[in-house]
Amino acid sequence: MEGQEGIEEEKPVFEIGIAFSKRVGKGDNENSDCIDVLSDELKKMGLIVERILGLQNEFLKLAAPLETLARAAVELQLKKRTHIGMDLQFQWDEVEAFVKQPDGSLFSWCERFHCYYHILYETVKVNKSIIKLKSDDKEIHWEMGESLVRKLEAEGIIKEIFPLHEEKTRKRLLRSWALNWWHFTRQPFDEICSYYGMKIATYFAFIGMYTRWLLFPAAFGLVVHLIDLGSLQLLVLPVFFVVLITWAVLFLQFWKRKNAALLIRWQVNYAPGTGPEYKYLEKGENLFRSPSELMKKQGPDKITEKELYQREEWSGRLRRFRNDFVVILSIICLQLPLELAYAHTYEVIGSDVLKFVLTAVYLLAIQYFTSFGGKISMTLVKHEKSKDLEYRADSLVYKVFGLYFMQSYVGLFYHAILHRNIMTLRQVLFQRVIFSEVINNLLENSLPYLKYNFKKLRVVRIRRKSQKEPSQSIPRVEKDYLKPAYSASIGEEVEDGLFDDFLELALQFGRIMMFACAFPLSFTFAALNNITEIRTDALKLLTMHKRPIPRPHATIGAWLNIFQFLIIMSICTNCILLACLYDKEGEWKISPGLAAILIMEHVLLVIKFGFSRIVPEEPAWVKADRMKNASHAQMMCSRQLLRSISGGRMTMKVGKHE
Repeated sequence: MEGQEGIEEEKPVFEIGIAFSKRVGKGDNENSDCIDVLSDELKKMGLIVERILGLQNEFLKLAAPLETLARAAVELQLKKRTHIGMDLQFQWDEVEAFVKQPDGSLFSWCERFHCYYHILYETVKVNKSIIKLKSDDKEIHWEMGESLVRKLEAEGIIKEIFPLHEEKTRKRLLRSWALNWWHFTRQPFDEICSYYGMKIATYFAFIGMYTRWLLFPAAFGLVVHLIDLGSLQLLVLPVFFVVLITWAVLFLQFWKRKNAALLIRWQVNYAPGTGPEYKYLEKGENLFRSPSELMKKQGPDKITEKELYQREEWSGRLRRFRNDFVVILSIICLQLPLELAYAHTYEVIGSDVLKFVLTAVYLLAIQYFTSFGGKISMTLVKHEKSKDLEYRADSLVYKVFGLYFMQSYVGLFYHAILHRNIMTLRQVLFQRVIFSEVINNLLENSLPYLKYNFKKLRVVRIRRKSQKEPSQSIPRVEKDYLKPAYSASIGEEVEDGLFDDFLELALQFGRIMMFACAFPLSFTFAALNNITEIRTDALKLLTMHKRPIPRPHATIGAWLNIFQFLIIMSICTNCILLACLYDKEGEWKISPGLAAILIMEHVLLVIKFGFSRIVPEEPAWVKADRMKNASHAQMMCSRQLLRSISGGRMTMKVGKHE
């Protein structure tokens, strides 16, 4: 058929690499070389295997034909979007019923990755008696029922299993994305999603939209900062502030709309509970069961299950509340005194050079302190025992952002509220903008490059010392292996490198919004920084890091709540700044100007929550498409259930007649 012919044209590419310790011994008559045995077993499973001898390690490169991936998808009971909008378990015989990806492939990168791991860990098993394997001086016994990959990992023979960069696609993305400076914020989101997965594509969609929206306040702030309007300056700043709050609220609301459209485009189903028409999807699997199976779920077992869920729910909430309390207490008792001591020392020092040096030393030192707090937060999150990885990631985001929030803004609050020194506050903001956005970008992009080149140089030197023959070039798979992983600075068990990228955006958003009236020019710096950040982050992912493990979620998660929290905080802080400007004597009298500021604060809070209701969170066509798909699914589930019930009754009638 025409659809199957298109699917069969998909050519397999090498997407997974396995790194082994460099072997010394060879297999003999009694013992088999473990790499040869693993390679043969993987070929039996339908994978295409290529063995590469590197300078320091040996590698297997793996590719999978479409039929092999389809078989793994069936075994995994993988659900895919169909042409009627339902997500159903994949069946190879009904392949034309399933929607292809935007790039034309049947499976997404995330789905292919899970299929590879299923083949490696679950289906590579022994069906014979004990086999003796040889690797260097080790002798390994591979027994029946054991996974060979897990066995070799436990013995330290397999050093790492990692995704490989696909050179043709990587070079195309370099040209059209990382090195394409002519289009400031335009990016090939579908190709990014196809190559890196939805989570990374969502990050670049967010920073692209955020940067486009920043152009307006950047131009407005530049005019406000550079043009001296004299007595009208005190009137312009409140107008600038009101416009900014409206801008920020609208930005987040329209991001929700864009995110909803991306979910539909990338074939992501809505989580249960997002709408009444999707409530039934939580029980979708039960609707396909026979009535007798459904009856077994009733009675005492159901009550026991309900009690178990309630116990797990409240114990989990209590653990999370305890951990949040520990983090907040540590911030107040440990970090707050340090921040206030820095702010007071900065105010006492007279030399501008010494102030800049103090700020640089302080920001470098606080990075280690905050990183240590992040590791403690990681330990606390592990004890929450949540099965949902994204829930644990969101919990970690809230805790670590609390540490960074205190580190980034307490000193600024000190200058703004206690000392009421707007000029000093502006100077501190300028120094932090320069340090955080320039120095951090240099470190963020130079450290992976230096790590990679140091490892590569070390491998070449070891090769030259161990052998007198001319050194061969480093294979591409070994270059991918030597690159550092795209991991978070606080650890890689829950979050990857997106944590640091989102944290940088959130801290920038808080800095420019919460002190907008003191330093309007910060929006211009933020816009220029983000235009550069898009390309440097793309270049970092394509050339300096291993290809990241894909994550299936296509939202920014807890970061959306953090951005909304920062808008509320910015309303409060900017009203205080305006009060300081109007009340220069520090008497805090309720003059007409201060009364107007208090009224404006309440009006802005109403605007913030009002626009959240006025602007829909999803486009009308997305909602219509979702409701149509839900009605299709409900109709099919109802038909299947009625057919099952009527079949049972027919059986009962036949039994009576007999």
